[in-house]
Amino acid sequence: MIIENRDALLKEREAAQKEINSYNCRILVCAGTGCIASGSEKIYQKLAELCKDAEGVSVEFQKDVPHIGTVKTGCQGICELGPLVRIEPLHVQYVQVKEEDCMEIFQRSVLNNEPVERLFYKKNGESFASPDEIPFIAKQTRIVLENCGKFDAESLDEYIASGGYDALAKALFDMTPEEILDEVDKSKLRGRGGGGFPAGRKWKQVAAHKDVKEHYVVCNGDEGDPGAFMDGSVMEGDPYRLIEGMTIAAYAVGAQEGYIYVRAEYPLSVARLRKAIRQAEEKGLLGENIMGTGFSFHMHINRGAGAFVCGEGSALTASIEGDRGMPRVKPPRTVDKGLWAKPTVLNNVETFANVPGIVMKGADWFKTIGTEGSPGTKTFSITGAIENTGLIEVPMGTTLREIIYDIGGGIKGGGDFKAIQIGGPSGGCLTKDHLDLGLDFDTVKKYNAIMGSGGLVVMDENTCMVEVARFFMSFTQRESCGKCVPCREGTKRMLEILERIVNGEGKLEDLDTLEELATMVKSMALCGLGKSAPLPVISTLKTFRKEYEQHILEHKCVAKNCTAMRKYVINPEFCKGCGKCAKNCPVGAITGVRKEAYHINPNLCIKCDACRENCAFDAVYVEY
Repeated sequence: MIIENRDALLKEREAAQKEINSYNCRILVCAGTGCIASGSEKIYQKLAELCKDAEGVSVEFQKDVPHIGTVKTGCQGICELGPLVRIEPLHVQYVQVKEEDCMEIFQRSVLNNEPVERLFYKKNGESFASPDEIPFIAKQTRIVLENCGKFDAESLDEYIASGGYDALAKALFDMTPEEILDEVDKSKLRGRGGGGFPAGRKWKQVAAHKDVKEHYVVCNGDEGDPGAFMDGSVMEGDPYRLIEGMTIAAYAVGAQEGYIYVRAEYPLSVARLRKAIRQAEEKGLLGENIMGTGFSFHMHINRGAGAFVCGEGSALTASIEGDRGMPRVKPPRTVDKGLWAKPTVLNNVETFANVPGIVMKGADWFKTIGTEGSPGTKTFSITGAIENTGLIEVPMGTTLREIIYDIGGGIKGGGDFKAIQIGGPSGGCLTKDHLDLGLDFDTVKKYNAIMGSGGLVVMDENTCMVEVARFFMSFTQRESCGKCVPCREGTKRMLEILERIVNGEGKLEDLDTLEELATMVKSMALCGLGKSAPLPVISTLKTFRKEYEQHILEHKCVAKNCTAMRKYVINPEFCKGCGKCAKNCPVGAITGVRKEAYHINPNLCIKCDACRENCAFDAVYVEY
């Protein structure tokens, strides 16, 4: 049915709600990357088999590739506790579910409406039945992720049933484009892609080009930071919210065409977005004459070119146009000459996903969340040495301590917190001194870090900060497009120095050179990728300079992480002289006489660990 007006939208909602309420039981099986790896696909298949003849039961499943069956839920967020199974309307969350648990779930929860308590999340001897009670979820404030994991991610009807497209209807029927622009501007919504530029100001700059007929709305879904999966989860779990936000933006700035640029490594995001766009067009919520208002907006999907630099605005638009994804000299900026040299609104997934809430509830509501300078929430993917990895959404200004300990459950294995990398390879490291620091755009900049897209990598005492800097510099240098000399050559020289240091070949003067190169690249690089590339080095040099000096002066890695700093030694008291270590050494670094203690030549040893692995008497140990 074509939704021709607001009344038709309300009738569609009533019908969808009636359909949802007709189910006696719904089983939501999460199959994000983490859950699939833990075996959730087998769980889905088993539950589907058990429930196939049960009346009024639906089994819903989210996965990474097309699959026979009903594809339903988005990421449920608690990746560390997967596989996850949610039962509605019993409203219980099961964690770490195994295939052998399926029969009990079916017999007790599905047929008899009884919870299986042993599958509840447990912490410090306390059990949590409802997903809303689990500390990981309970301490979040979900706006962008509100629907993820709760309904069929491929059903437009279910999105409408949850209140979807009310914001678009309000925008089209009750507001002028100017009023929408003012409301978004008043909300102080800042771009969630990393830069934090005010979205309302950007939209107004595009709308101001009244003399140009073609305007465009472009969504940056090219999330390439290591450990970041926020935008992908939104596109997979709630694609309609993104589409609705982009449609409102198009109406506000006078755009007729929109593009979603999705990284090629997100095939499920692409598939779901395509289906969502097709469904919206069939309902009259996209395309020509949307809801009978005369407003037309068409959306297209572009798969990314596989380059990290395409996350930069001008490189992204160049890629959509069919050119190599390389940054352009600014000015002009995308708001003036973006896609095909026309005024373009360019925001990321999370930014657009915030728009329906702002339009529906108002700017004043939005500003009650977060901080004065950075209102609203921020999604983060939290990974690394932490008990509960996964996807979270918290108000701006939430402290690192709350994120790591209250939501994340603390350091894995009870270890000591050392640092957290924020903002991915273009971000910086925050330490124990920053645990009570509220995360927002302006605050983190003071500490040589950026919010970035929202990747958080937690590190414990076993992490070498020099190696962290080397890893991120290696990534950035590899992903540099090579257009400008400061980034192309500067990051290369910085990487060479860092590699020498972790290999025990560094000199003290290398640290001064690193700082000089970092300042040069940061100030002279053409685009945001290059300007932010040195931040991991700058922040680790400032905070963990002693570790750099220990690598250079003492040839010592306190984290016991750098292979080059290891020294393999044979304990003569334990060695039986069997010669097995010498036999397995690929470079002949071990010599000795049978039945007497053997010896390792450190000048020949390549630290392959073969000797220690093959010693039956634990005679080989590592000195740092």
